[in-house]
Amino acid sequence: MSVTTRQVPQLDGVAVRLRAVEEADLPLLVRWMNDPEVRHWLHHSDRPDATVESVRGRFGLTEERFPNLVWLIEMREGRPVGHVGLLQVDPHHKRAELAISIGEKDCWSRGLGTDAVRTVLRHGFEDLGLRRVDLHTDADNARGIRCYEKCGFVREGVMRARRLRYGEPLDMVLMAVLSDEWLGRGE
Repeated sequence: MSVTTRQVPQLDGVAVRLRAVEEADLPLLVRWMNDPEVRHWLHHSDRPDATVESVRGRFGLTEERFPNLVWLIEMREGRPVGHVGLLQVDPHHKRAELAISIGEKDCWSRGLGTDAVRTVLRHGFEDLGLRRVDLHTDADNARGIRCYEKCGFVREGVMRARRLRYGEPLDMVLMAVLSDEWLGRGE
């Protein structure tokens, strides 16, 4: 499977609609990624501030072949609130890594992330034929871990001192959900 950004289909959840990230979305993504409260939870919190160019590269808008599928999360009325993706999609091993960020802080803890994750997992398992989707998140990200567990993810381990946040080592939790677990949930 050769994945390109043009192969990102629109997906509909219960409360959200997921669509491909477009060039016009980049300034909004930069704003979210540079917001101190949002950035606190991003894996690149110790890197320089995001720019349009760095976000363009991170989301694969500069490459024809890119193993990432990234969607902008919109509320049903069209308001963009974050992004979600299946990263490093591996068609041979039938696995991908999940990443999500809700950039609009007034939308935190409203179930939009859970809906977006469930929608992406449904696409990954039912349409792409993935066998496994995994993620790693900060060990202190209680809100995120609750969301992932609601979506069927299971904790597989702790990666000690996996990344730096504000120069301090931080443990990360490795979580995964397998296709038979997902399909058995009746999602």
